[in-house]
Amino acid sequence: MNGYYKTELVRGPARSGPWRTVEDLELATLGWVHWHSTQRLHGYLGDIPPTEFEQTFYAVQADRTQPVGIK
Repeated sequence: MNGYYKTELVRGPARSGPWRTVEDLELATLGWVHWHSTQRLHGYLGDIPPTEFEQTFYAVQADRTQPVGIK
């Protein structure tokens, strides 16, 4: 994860120069972590974002816990 973070954000191709302040890097890190945890397509999860996978998982679990014949 650390190498991926450095490659994508810290030293990535989108960077046009050095980070000006530590705060700039911290804010960019927060945005990257949010994207990584909610929006990126994850191959292990069937190329869907983690939040979509989690919503589907819990919806299926809720359906399994309902008694038969009740919807």
